[in-house]
Amino acid sequence: MLKYILKRIGNYIIMLFVAVSMTYFLASAFMDPRSNYMSRNPRPPMASINRSLDMANINDQTPVIIRYGRWLKGIVTRWDWGLSPDQSPVGPAIASRIAASLQLVTLATILAIIFGVSIGVYTAIRQYKWQDRVLNSVATFFLVIPAAVMGLMVVLIAINFNNLIGTRAFYVTGLHSYQGNNPVLWVLDYLQHLILPTIVMTIPGTVSYHLTQRTYLLDTMNADYVRTARAKGLPLNVAIRRHALRTSLIPTAVDVAFSIAGVFTGAVITENVFAINGLGMYFTQTIAQNDINGAVAVAAFGGVCTLTGALLADIFSAWLDPRIRLS
Repeated sequence: MLKYILKRIGNYIIMLFVAVSMTYFLASAFMDPRSNYMSRNPRPPMASINRSLDMANINDQTPVIIRYGRWLKGIVTRWDWGLSPDQSPVGPAIASRIAASLQLVTLATILAIIFGVSIGVYTAIRQYKWQDRVLNSVATFFLVIPAAVMGLMVVLIAINFNNLIGTRAFYVTGLHSYQGNNPVLWVLDYLQHLILPTIVMTIPGTVSYHLTQRTYLLDTMNADYVRTARAKGLPLNVAIRRHALRTSLIPTAVDVAFSIAGVFTGAVITENVFAINGLGMYFTQTIAQNDINGAVAVAAFGGVCTLTGALLADIFSAWLDPRIRLS
């Protein structure tokens, strides 16, 4: 197992290096930081523009291979991810956004997996019964609601609830507001901020995992080995739990693993609705501001998340299905 993990990590490091390097060259080709200065009124002197671009190592008049070498050297020797066009360091900025996104998406992702897989198994076992039809209808309803609409709907419900009880039970912006030293009050304040965005992010994830897990389990329930187990007298629930469920969880585990990066960068709408300065909002800002170094840093973090998820998916798949040999 250890040898397999080390080998996969080595392969993933090479893949990550190639992917991030390609992202750097593509971002340098399509983003135009110089336009940030040229569009100002009055426009700064050209010498000042070039000096600012040189300080951030994003001057298009410098060959891209030279800029890439400086950027890579900064990362390897100082863990310095460069500067944005406004001369602010990318490393601390993205670190704070990652911390905010971790707080936002971790609980929602865990709850979505638990609820989605559980409901998917529940409805698959009761295929075409009223429970299956009702839960699938509810899932379809939430599936077609845009994230922005769902977020605004949750916010309006929370505001009306606060007005109804005469106190602020839920906060609709940010992740923290308590400034004291009482840990109990800090946790309570944190939960009051976290509940609403967690609901908004948990519902779509639950719907997605519910529908996919139901489909995977229905396919597995009709497999020959499950029919053989039932023909030998094994009850349906036991046959599903011992045989079908383990196999059907493998594609779900892979889906979960490869969705990790998307969860971080795809929470843009939720972050905007609840005014949370997370990684998704930062990613859109880097594109709008022609921030080459910032965009590449986000892509690098997404690559790390994806490849980490891929490694976990391999290990989890081998644990679920003994027919898979890591060697």
